[in-house]
Amino acid sequence: MKSSTTEILLEKPENAEAVEELSAIAFGPGRFARTAFRLREGVASIPELSFVLYHQGELIGSVKLTRIKVGEQDSLVLGPLVVKPDFKNCGFGKSLMEKAVEAARGAGESHIILVGDEPYYARFGFEKVPPGNILMPGPVDPHRLLVCYLQESSDAVTGVASRAV
Repeated sequence: MKSSTTEILLEKPENAEAVEELSAIAFGPGRFARTAFRLREGVASIPELSFVLYHQGELIGSVKLTRIKVGEQDSLVLGPLVVKPDFKNCGFGKSLMEKAVEAARGAGESHIILVGDEPYYARFGFEKVPPGNILMPGPVDPHRLLVCYLQESSDAVTGVASRAV
């Protein structure tokens, strides 16, 4: 359960090792082969849109947003969202998601894409990408490719997803 001893802060370079350990625990070595990881590979997450969550002084969660391209559009990809297994189903992932989406909206970003479960992410404004609108650089279950439009004026995002260089 969250309490006053819980805080969400911008991720700092000194958090990198702890965040990587959380990702290794949550996703295992197969995480490097996932299409979403390949989009983020070699591209630093956006410092002002990446967060860590401390609970009672312990870093137990993280969420990152990374700049990518979809067609010619600047885009964001979310991930990984990770919470230490002992703290799952306590609302910490929800808090991290709300923080990341609100920060991206406040920064004027147009949308975020991710690969995940719609029943979980729909509460944050994510919806299924219409088939064929976004082509990923590897295999993705099309029912798990989601987008959240952050601005009322956001145009539908379409095209091939690629790393921003």
